[in-house]
Amino acid sequence: MTPTPEWWQRGPVTGVPDALQPVAHMLLQLRDEVPTVVAPLSWAQWNDRPAGVASVAFHVRHVAGVLDRLFTYARGATLTEAQVVALKAEAAPLTEDTRDRLLDALIAQLESRLDEVRTIDPAILGDVRTIGRAQLPSTVLGCIVHAAEHGMRHLGQLVVTARVVAAQDSRAVVPEGP
Repeated sequence: MTPTPEWWQRGPVTGVPDALQPVAHMLLQLRDEVPTVVAPLSWAQWNDRPAGVASVAFHVRHVAGVLDRLFTYARGATLTEAQVVALKAEAAPLTEDTRDRLLDALIAQLESRLDEVRTIDPAILGDVRTIGRAQLPSTVLGCIVHAAEHGMRHLGQLVVTARVVAAQDSRAVVPEGP
């Protein structure tokens, strides 16, 4: 059986401006890989922090949060109180009844951001945007590229953490990542 190519190897994503194709590819890769990696894990394993590293639950929450926050900045808006509260809660332990909702929230965030990428006018990609309370300078493109790249970075960490917690508990088998 031939493995499915990664999204960047599947050609252009319909409706996405050329300059934003890499962002769409990363969002779609996250959408496909995260559920596969976390599916075999118990809710308790989502909270495991082997050697003190961030938990699987943190990575799933953080990716959703980063996408939400950085796309907010890309639109030229400031964070809402709800976004600040969500940021502060990213490291909280997961409860069994919230696992599926957490994964569903990530998938919804990825789909929403992909829809948003389709609507971004390439003419504004260089427009200046400021980030956070410190008002650090960036651009529309900087915000959305970093959001997608940051998500991919956490996917790598999530894959490693999931493998380690699964290896500690032979009842789960985690598929190999890229």
